[in-house]
Amino acid sequence: MTPEEEEAIRREFEAARSQGSQSQPAQEEPSFDLNQFSRIHHVVGVVSGKGGVGKSLVTGILARELARTGAKVGILDADITGPSIPRMFGLATERALGMGELIVPATTTGGIKVMSANLVLEHEDDPVVWRGPILAGAIRQFWAETFWGELDYLLVDMPPGTGDVPLTVFQSLPIDGVIIVSSPQDLVQMVVGKAVNMAAMMNVPVYGLVENMAYFTCPHCGQKVEPYGPSRLESTAKHYGLAALGQLPIDECFATACDKGTAESDLPDGLLARAIAAITA
Repeated sequence: MTPEEEEAIRREFEAARSQGSQSQPAQEEPSFDLNQFSRIHHVVGVVSGKGGVGKSLVTGILARELARTGAKVGILDADITGPSIPRMFGLATERALGMGELIVPATTTGGIKVMSANLVLEHEDDPVVWRGPILAGAIRQFWAETFWGELDYLLVDMPPGTGDVPLTVFQSLPIDGVIIVSSPQDLVQMVVGKAVNMAAMMNVPVYGLVENMAYFTCPHCGQKVEPYGPSRLESTAKHYGLAALGQLPIDECFATACDKGTAESDLPDGLLARAIAAITA
């Protein structure tokens, strides 16, 4: 391509962009107003740059530990296409109810309120095949049209990545801060960086970093084994100027409790004490 051809393309591009900005002025994403029957004091997002690192597990642990302090807690399961919170808390057969124009969330045995796509589907294994605008509409309903009542903390279990739903949550909900979940693998700094940079772009504070699947303890000799290599929690947290909020091991009891729906009662205590301290500070 000659310099003349490059210049012609540049002029054409600039003209098209100018015409587009004049005909369709940019509009800010509107925030979702909470209904008059709900009052939520703090909203905390649980995010990651990739899937499969355990955001739902971390969300469930945080909700459980916050509730045990006496706080009123709710979970908004924003992972619309892959919801797992209801099953973790024994709500797999429950369904959200309607009260006038509002949705009434399901409530766990410990008093945690939960709103999730699986609570409005006929069967929990029905696929959610929705495009971005419909997903954003679901988030609006889960926030603005749900009867949350009075909550001290609402935890938002985000889908992985930086797509439509995380963007909608960041732009439309009053997020106080986020906790980033990672795992000890070579790609960890890159995927954590995506989450950190998105939070920065949205002007949302980051409470810190939790590393999941960090190690397991051999049941025979008691030795601590790191199947994915040495922990990267401290180095990654330092690299991005974050607080290291703790590690979670690979433990059979985690999977068993989540599968049985007894995460609220059967998980060990004090798993993420530093994360709880950061949220409640």
